[in-house]
Amino acid sequence: MAQKKVHLIPYTIQSIEDSKNETPEGVQLVQAPAIWEKSSEGEDIVIAVIDTGIESDHPDLKNRIIGGRNFTSDYNGDQDNFEDNNGHGTHVSGTIAASLDGDGVVGVAPKAKILSLKALTGEGSGEYEWIIDAINYAVEWRGPDNERARVICMSLGGPNDVPEMHEAIQDAVNQDVSVVVAAGNEGDGEEDTPEYAYPGAYTEVICVGAVNMDLQLAPFSNTNNEVDLVAPGVDVLSTYIDNKFAKLSGTSMAAPHVAGALALIINLSEKEFDRSLVEPEIYAQLVRRTLPLDYQKSAEGNGFLLLNLVDQLDRINAPNLEETD
Repeated sequence: MAQKKVHLIPYTIQSIEDSKNETPEGVQLVQAPAIWEKSSEGEDIVIAVIDTGIESDHPDLKNRIIGGRNFTSDYNGDQDNFEDNNGHGTHVSGTIAASLDGDGVVGVAPKAKILSLKALTGEGSGEYEWIIDAINYAVEWRGPDNERARVICMSLGGPNDVPEMHEAIQDAVNQDVSVVVAAGNEGDGEEDTPEYAYPGAYTEVICVGAVNMDLQLAPFSNTNNEVDLVAPGVDVLSTYIDNKFAKLSGTSMAAPHVAGALALIINLSEKEFDRSLVEPEIYAQLVRRTLPLDYQKSAEGNGFLLLNLVDQLDRINAPNLEETD
Protein backbone atom coordinates (compact mmCIF):
# COMPACT_ATOMS: atom_id res chain seq x y z
CA MET A 1 0.00 0.00 0.00
CA ALA A 2 1.13 3.56 -0.67
CA GLN A 3 1.81 4.38 2.96
CA LYS A 4 1.59 2.36 6.13
CA LYS A 5 -0.06 4.92 8.39
CA VAL A 6 -3.26 6.90 8.42
CA HIS A 7 -3.87 9.52 11.10
CA LEU A 8 -6.53 11.40 12.94
CA ILE A 9 -7.19 14.64 11.13
CA PRO A 10 -5.48 17.17 13.45
CA TYR A 11 -7.75 18.86 15.93
CA THR A 12 -7.45 21.41 18.71
CA ILE A 13 -8.60 20.94 22.30
CA GLN A 14 -10.17 24.23 23.36
CA SER A 15 -11.25 23.20 26.87
CA ILE A 16 -12.03 20.18 29.07
CA GLU A 17 -14.73 20.34 31.74
CA ASP A 18 -16.05 18.03 34.44
CA SER A 19 -19.77 18.55 33.94
CA LYS A 20 -22.31 20.04 31.58
CA ASN A 21 -26.06 20.23 31.24
CA GLU A 22 -26.86 21.68 27.86
CA THR A 23 -27.65 21.05 24.23
CA PRO A 24 -24.40 21.87 22.40
CA GLU A 25 -24.58 24.93 20.15
CA GLY A 26 -23.68 22.90 17.07
CA VAL A 27 -26.58 20.49 17.64
CA GLN A 28 -28.92 23.47 17.90
CA LEU A 29 -27.44 25.21 14.84
CA VAL A 30 -28.11 22.25 12.55
CA GLN A 31 -31.71 22.28 13.88
CA ALA A 32 -31.64 18.68 15.11
CA PRO A 33 -34.09 19.23 18.02
CA ALA A 34 -36.70 20.59 15.57
CA ILE A 35 -37.01 17.22 13.84
CA TRP A 36 -36.39 14.84 16.76
CA GLU A 37 -40.06 13.99 17.16
CA LYS A 38 -40.69 13.25 13.48
CA SER A 39 -37.47 11.26 13.17
CA SER A 40 -37.82 9.33 16.45
CA GLU A 41 -34.47 10.87 17.49
CA GLY A 42 -32.66 8.46 15.15
CA GLU A 43 -33.96 5.38 16.95
CA ASP A 44 -32.90 1.99 15.50
CA ILE A 45 -30.29 3.53 13.18
CA VAL A 46 -26.76 2.16 13.71
CA ILE A 47 -23.75 4.36 12.94
CA ALA A 48 -20.31 2.78 12.74
CA VAL A 49 -17.67 5.16 14.10
CA ILE A 50 -14.19 4.25 12.85
CA ASP A 51 -11.93 6.15 15.22
CA THR A 52 -9.93 5.75 18.46
CA GLY A 53 -12.71 3.84 20.24
CA ILE A 54 -15.27 5.01 22.78
CA GLU A 55 -15.42 5.43 26.56
CA SER A 56 -18.01 2.74 27.14
CA ASP A 57 -18.99 3.82 30.67
CA HIS A 58 -19.45 7.52 29.91
CA PRO A 59 -22.91 8.42 31.29
CA ASP A 60 -23.99 10.03 28.01
CA LEU A 61 -22.77 7.14 25.84
CA LYS A 62 -23.12 3.86 27.73
CA ASN A 63 -26.70 3.27 26.55
CA ARG A 64 -25.89 4.15 22.94
CA ILE A 65 -23.32 1.43 22.22
CA ILE A 66 -24.61 -1.61 20.33
CA GLY A 67 -21.21 -3.21 19.77
CA GLY A 68 -17.56 -2.65 19.00
CA ARG A 69 -14.25 -4.11 17.97
CA ASN A 70 -10.57 -3.27 18.19
CA PHE A 71 -8.55 -3.54 14.99
CA THR A 72 -5.38 -1.96 16.41
CA SER A 73 -2.36 -3.22 18.34
CA ASP A 74 -3.56 -1.37 21.48
CA TYR A 75 -4.44 -3.57 24.49
CA ASN A 76 -2.18 -6.29 23.04
CA GLY A 77 -4.53 -6.57 20.09
CA ASP A 78 -7.51 -7.66 22.21
CA GLN A 79 -10.33 -7.43 19.67
CA ASP A 80 -12.97 -7.04 22.36
CA ASN A 81 -11.33 -4.00 23.99
CA PHE A 82 -12.41 -0.92 22.02
CA GLU A 83 -12.00 1.58 24.88
CA ASP A 84 -10.89 5.04 23.82
CA ASN A 85 -7.37 5.88 25.02
CA ASN A 86 -7.19 9.13 23.06
CA GLY A 87 -10.44 11.10 23.48
CA HIS A 88 -11.22 11.79 19.84
CA GLY A 89 -13.54 8.82 19.24
CA THR A 90 -15.54 9.56 22.38
CA HIS A 91 -15.97 13.19 21.31
CA VAL A 92 -17.11 12.22 17.80
CA SER A 93 -19.52 9.61 19.19
CA GLY A 94 -21.10 12.12 21.56
CA THR A 95 -21.81 14.58 18.78
CA ILE A 96 -23.54 11.80 16.88
CA ALA A 97 -25.62 10.20 19.61
CA ALA A 98 -25.10 11.34 23.21
CA SER A 99 -28.27 10.45 25.12
CA LEU A 100 -31.03 12.97 25.80
CA ASP A 101 -31.17 12.34 29.54
CA GLY A 102 -31.36 15.78 31.13
CA ASP A 103 -27.69 15.75 32.05
CA GLY A 104 -24.35 16.18 30.30
CA VAL A 105 -24.77 16.89 26.58
CA VAL A 106 -26.96 15.54 23.79
CA GLY A 107 -26.05 14.39 20.31
CA VAL A 108 -27.68 15.11 16.96
CA ALA A 109 -29.44 11.71 17.02
CA PRO A 110 -29.85 10.85 20.71
CA LYS A 111 -31.51 7.46 20.14
CA ALA A 112 -29.18 6.22 17.41
CA LYS A 113 -26.80 3.38 18.22
CA ILE A 114 -23.00 3.45 17.94
CA LEU A 115 -20.94 0.57 16.58
CA SER A 116 -17.50 1.62 17.84
CA LEU A 117 -14.69 0.35 15.63
CA LYS A 118 -11.28 1.21 17.05
CA ALA A 119 -8.94 1.47 14.08
CA LEU A 120 -6.63 4.16 15.45
CA THR A 121 -4.32 3.86 18.44
CA GLY A 122 -4.14 6.11 21.47
CA GLU A 123 -1.53 8.12 19.55
CA GLY A 124 -4.11 8.76 16.83
CA SER A 125 -2.53 6.72 14.05
CA GLY A 126 -3.25 3.42 12.41
CA GLU A 127 -2.42 1.17 9.51
CA TYR A 128 -4.50 1.40 6.35
CA GLU A 129 -5.21 -2.30 6.71
CA TRP A 130 -6.95 -1.61 10.05
CA ILE A 131 -9.15 1.05 8.44
CA ILE A 132 -10.03 -1.21 5.52
CA ASP A 133 -10.84 -4.11 7.85
CA ALA A 134 -13.03 -1.81 9.96
CA ILE A 135 -14.95 -0.57 6.90
CA ASN A 136 -15.56 -4.13 5.72
CA TYR A 137 -16.56 -5.20 9.23
CA ALA A 138 -19.06 -2.33 9.47
CA VAL A 139 -20.70 -3.36 6.21
CA GLU A 140 -20.90 -7.05 7.13
CA TRP A 141 -21.87 -6.56 10.80
CA ARG A 142 -25.32 -7.59 11.95
CA GLY A 143 -26.76 -6.80 15.38
CA PRO A 144 -28.70 -9.01 17.81
CA ASP A 145 -31.96 -8.18 16.00
CA ASN A 146 -30.33 -8.28 12.55
CA GLU A 147 -29.62 -4.53 12.62
CA ARG A 148 -27.04 -3.28 10.13
CA ALA A 149 -24.93 -0.14 10.02
CA ARG A 150 -26.56 2.50 7.80
CA VAL A 151 -23.78 5.09 8.22
CA ILE A 152 -20.00 5.02 8.66
CA CYS A 153 -18.27 8.06 10.19
CA MET A 154 -14.52 8.56 9.71
CA SER A 155 -12.69 11.66 10.96
CA LEU A 156 -9.31 10.48 9.74
CA GLY A 157 -7.12 10.89 6.71
CA GLY A 158 -3.82 10.74 4.96
CA PRO A 159 -2.13 12.31 1.93
CA ASN A 160 -2.25 9.24 -0.26
CA ASP A 161 -4.89 7.62 -2.45
CA VAL A 162 -4.94 3.98 -1.30
CA PRO A 163 -6.83 1.88 -3.88
CA GLU A 164 -7.75 -0.84 -1.38
CA MET A 165 -9.35 1.71 0.95
CA HIS A 166 -11.17 3.29 -1.97
CA GLU A 167 -12.52 -0.11 -3.01
CA ALA A 168 -13.77 -0.83 0.53
CA ILE A 169 -15.58 2.53 0.57
CA GLN A 170 -17.09 1.92 -2.87
CA ASP A 171 -18.34 -1.46 -1.69
CA ALA A 172 -19.89 0.10 1.42
CA VAL A 173 -21.75 2.73 -0.64
CA ASN A 174 -22.86 0.09 -3.14
CA GLN A 175 -24.40 -1.77 -0.20
CA ASP A 176 -26.28 1.40 0.77
CA VAL A 177 -24.07 2.44 3.67
CA SER A 178 -23.49 6.22 3.69
CA VAL A 179 -19.82 7.05 4.36
CA VAL A 180 -19.28 10.41 6.07
CA VAL A 181 -15.73 11.76 6.35
CA ALA A 182 -13.97 14.92 7.47
CA ALA A 183 -12.62 17.11 4.67
CA GLY A 184 -9.27 17.64 6.43
CA ASN A 185 -7.53 20.47 8.23
CA GLU A 186 -4.81 21.51 5.80
CA GLY A 187 -6.76 24.58 4.65
CA ASP A 188 -4.91 27.84 4.08
CA GLY A 189 -7.93 30.15 4.30
CA GLU A 190 -8.04 30.54 0.50
CA GLU A 191 -11.13 29.08 -1.16
CA ASP A 192 -9.54 28.59 -4.57
CA THR A 193 -6.42 26.65 -3.53
CA PRO A 194 -7.34 22.96 -3.21
CA GLU A 195 -6.15 20.74 -0.37
CA TYR A 196 -6.86 17.01 -0.48
CA ALA A 197 -6.89 14.33 2.20
CA TYR A 198 -8.00 10.74 1.71
CA PRO A 199 -10.62 9.32 2.09
CA GLY A 200 -12.23 12.79 2.03
CA ALA A 201 -11.21 13.34 -1.61
CA TYR A 202 -13.10 10.29 -2.89
CA THR A 203 -16.25 11.07 -4.86
CA GLU A 204 -18.25 8.32 -3.13
CA VAL A 205 -17.93 9.71 0.40
CA ILE A 206 -19.91 12.55 1.96
CA CYS A 207 -17.10 15.04 2.56
CA VAL A 208 -17.73 17.56 5.35
CA GLY A 209 -15.99 20.89 5.81
CA ALA A 210 -16.14 23.07 8.91
CA VAL A 211 -17.65 26.44 9.82
CA ASN A 212 -17.70 28.25 13.14
CA MET A 213 -20.83 28.98 15.16
CA ASP A 214 -21.29 32.22 13.20
CA LEU A 215 -21.39 30.16 9.97
CA GLN A 216 -18.04 31.52 8.82
CA LEU A 217 -15.78 29.08 7.02
CA ALA A 218 -13.05 27.76 9.33
CA PRO A 219 -9.67 28.76 7.85
CA PHE A 220 -8.28 25.26 8.47
CA SER A 221 -11.05 23.52 6.49
CA ASN A 222 -9.81 21.85 3.30
CA THR A 223 -11.27 23.26 0.10
CA ASN A 224 -11.60 21.14 -3.04
CA ASN A 225 -14.17 20.02 -5.58
CA GLU A 226 -15.23 16.99 -3.49
CA VAL A 227 -16.58 18.94 -0.46
CA ASP A 228 -20.29 18.11 -0.15
CA LEU A 229 -21.44 20.34 2.70
CA VAL A 230 -20.29 22.12 5.87
CA ALA A 231 -21.25 21.75 9.54
CA PRO A 232 -20.10 23.16 12.91
CA GLY A 233 -16.44 22.40 13.52
CA VAL A 234 -15.13 25.14 15.85
CA ASP A 235 -15.50 25.00 19.65
CA VAL A 236 -17.72 21.93 19.41
CA LEU A 237 -18.86 20.66 22.82
CA SER A 238 -19.20 16.90 23.29
CA THR A 239 -18.33 13.95 25.49
CA TYR A 240 -14.71 13.23 26.42
CA ILE A 241 -12.73 10.54 28.22
CA ASP A 242 -12.61 10.26 32.01
CA ASN A 243 -16.36 11.03 32.09
CA LYS A 244 -15.62 14.60 31.07
CA PHE A 245 -16.74 17.00 28.35
CA ALA A 246 -14.59 18.99 25.95
CA LYS A 247 -14.70 21.63 23.26
CA LEU A 248 -12.65 20.61 20.21
CA SER A 249 -12.11 22.22 16.82
CA GLY A 250 -11.52 20.60 13.43
CA THR A 251 -13.33 19.12 10.45
CA SER A 252 -13.27 15.98 12.63
CA MET A 253 -15.97 17.69 14.69
CA ALA A 254 -18.05 18.69 11.64
CA ALA A 255 -18.37 15.19 10.17
CA PRO A 256 -20.25 13.63 13.13
CA HIS A 257 -22.93 16.34 12.92
CA VAL A 258 -23.69 15.01 9.45
CA ALA A 259 -23.45 11.35 10.48
CA GLY A 260 -25.99 11.96 13.24
CA ALA A 261 -28.14 13.99 10.86
CA LEU A 262 -28.32 11.03 8.48
CA ALA A 263 -29.84 8.88 11.24
CA LEU A 264 -32.62 11.46 11.60
CA ILE A 265 -33.02 11.85 7.83
CA ILE A 266 -33.20 8.09 7.21
CA ASN A 267 -35.96 7.66 9.79
CA LEU A 268 -37.87 10.71 8.60
CA SER A 269 -37.60 9.95 4.88
CA GLU A 270 -38.31 6.24 5.10
CA LYS A 271 -41.47 7.00 7.06
CA GLU A 272 -42.51 9.49 4.38
CA PHE A 273 -41.77 7.17 1.45
CA ASP A 274 -42.90 4.03 3.33
CA ARG A 275 -39.91 2.04 2.08
CA SER A 276 -36.18 1.67 2.49
CA LEU A 277 -34.09 4.23 0.63
CA VAL A 278 -30.89 3.49 -1.24
CA GLU A 279 -27.74 5.52 -0.59
CA PRO A 280 -28.15 8.02 -3.47
CA GLU A 281 -31.70 8.77 -2.29
CA ILE A 282 -30.48 9.35 1.26
CA TYR A 283 -27.76 11.66 -0.05
CA ALA A 284 -30.40 13.58 -2.01
CA GLN A 285 -32.47 14.01 1.14
CA LEU A 286 -29.37 15.33 2.95
CA VAL A 287 -28.60 17.85 0.20
CA ARG A 288 -32.21 19.10 0.34
CA ARG A 289 -31.38 20.18 3.87
CA THR A 290 -28.45 22.46 3.10
CA LEU A 291 -28.34 26.24 2.82
CA PRO A 292 -25.68 27.97 0.67
CA LEU A 293 -23.55 30.43 2.65
CA ASP A 294 -22.15 32.34 -0.35
CA TYR A 295 -18.74 30.68 -0.34
CA GLN A 296 -17.30 28.96 -3.39
CA LYS A 297 -18.54 25.40 -3.97
CA SER A 298 -15.00 24.20 -3.31
CA ALA A 299 -15.36 25.52 0.25
CA GLU A 300 -18.96 24.78 1.20
CA GLY A 301 -20.21 22.25 -1.36
CA ASN A 302 -23.99 22.42 -1.22
CA GLY A 303 -23.96 24.60 1.90
CA PHE A 304 -24.62 24.40 5.63
CA LEU A 305 -26.62 21.55 7.18
CA LEU A 306 -30.09 22.74 8.26
CA LEU A 307 -32.28 19.80 9.19
CA ASN A 308 -35.56 21.70 9.41
CA LEU A 309 -35.07 23.60 6.16
CA VAL A 310 -37.61 21.58 4.15
CA ASP A 311 -40.40 22.27 6.66
CA GLN A 312 -39.47 25.94 6.82
CA LEU A 313 -39.61 26.25 3.03
CA ASP A 314 -42.95 24.42 2.93
CA ARG A 315 -44.43 26.94 5.38
CA ILE A 316 -43.13 29.86 3.31
CA ASN A 317 -44.48 28.41 0.07
CA ALA A 318 -47.89 27.28 1.39
CA PRO A 319 -49.61 30.72 1.14
CA ASN A 320 -48.24 31.21 -2.37
CA LEU A 321 -49.61 27.84 -3.44
CA GLU A 322 -53.03 28.72 -2.06
CA GLU A 323 -53.07 31.96 -4.06
CA THR A 324 -52.50 30.12 -7.35
CA ASP A 325 -55.35 27.64 -6.78
